[in-house]
Amino acid sequence: MKSSQLLDEATAFYLDSKDFNGYPCHQIKRMHKLSEDELRTLLCELVEQGNGALVFGDIHPNPHIRAFPDEPKANQLDKLGNLPLDYICLYPTPDHLKDVVDVNKYEGKPYSMELALGSAQLEFHVFDLSVLEIYRNDPRYYYTTDDINGNICISDEFYLSSGTPEKDKVLLDTFGFAYDDGLNRAVAVFIRYLSGLSSEHQQIWKSKEKIGGYKLHPDYFRNCILGEWGEKISIFVAFVEELHLINKMCSVMGRPHIFNEDFYENRPRTFSFLVRPTLEEYNSFVLTLDKMMSDNINKEFFMNEVSDESEEIRNDGKIIIKSKGTITMLDEWLNLRFRPSDRKTMQNLINVFKKVRKLRQKPAHVIRLNVFDQKFFHLQRELIVTAYDAVRTLRLIFANHPLVCAAKIDILDYLYEGKIWTY
Repeated sequence: MKSSQLLDEATAFYLDSKDFNGYPCHQIKRMHKLSEDELRTLLCELVEQGNGALVFGDIHPNPHIRAFPDEPKANQLDKLGNLPLDYICLYPTPDHLKDVVDVNKYEGKPYSMELALGSAQLEFHVFDLSVLEIYRNDPRYYYTTDDINGNICISDEFYLSSGTPEKDKVLLDTFGFAYDDGLNRAVAVFIRYLSGLSSEHQQIWKSKEKIGGYKLHPDYFRNCILGEWGEKISIFVAFVEELHLINKMCSVMGRPHIFNEDFYENRPRTFSFLVRPTLEEYNSFVLTLDKMMSDNINKEFFMNEVSDESEEIRNDGKIIIKSKGTITMLDEWLNLRFRPSDRKTMQNLINVFKKVRKLRQKPAHVIRLNVFDQKFFHLQRELIVTAYDAVRTLRLIFANHPLVCAAKIDILDYLYEGKIWTY
């Protein structure tokens, strides 16, 4: 058998397989009745010529896919002489593929073509965040993200519906996020998953592609490349965990939950980093945040220890009764029940609740044209950090209650140690 024949077989195997798979050496050896020495000689020739590349099972969990760019020739040749052939796959190199691939076959599928031309499956591209709007705002799709990982999938109802075009039956197993040096955020997707999209959706993503020095979010890199657990949690996940924990403490204290809903099982889609830096998106986030904070406070929690009404004297001397807002009631109750040496922390907590409410009220009274400005990304980050600090402070206050201290409620290490991603 000549090395050129083996290269032709490996190329055909690669291009005809479902996932651009490598040609297993144990299969080559068996089919052609080659000895190990004979096969090693052929493989060595192909690597030295720059036409063949080897993926080894020593560092790759699955040598049947080209997950990462090919190792240097010297490394491949060294391993070829020392590792069993049964865990090695042969691939045609990008240099060889560019001369033999019919690019017309992949017209309209830029990411499928990249794999056909030898790109590594776990190389990634970055995209403008607005590409996610298409799926987040379309009720046909399940769109989930924890602001580190995410996925998109057509719902069963629409997948099975004859009214849904095949091109829109989208499945994106995973996407993540990436950042440049200025912490500007972008969507990151591995070529492997982009290639599974229909040609129409591949072109949608291609139109949103960005260039520049972007790096994967550290925990997305750990999850998908290193196969490790993340080191921290997103600040949005942490915020919901705090609401959940605070309500647990309320139960231990023998009181109704202070928050009507903790959103533990149904986090709002808009409670996430903005996907487009516009005034409208920012205001939508502020509205959601206020609904999770002051709008979410349950007056029953206060158990009549502070009044939910206030008296106001009109100019004509008559007294009118007004309902108190939840923020005022929380402020009065905290001052009634807790006596810290430094009241500044509690006042800061209340001020944040008030700030979020004021920001929510502003667009309700002013008609403004939508504005596109990168500053909204940064304004949102600042706001969610201060909002998280406020609910965390409330949790720390409740943690000092004698019954809560005695209950020894489990607190996630992420929260206890402050291991939280703010970008």
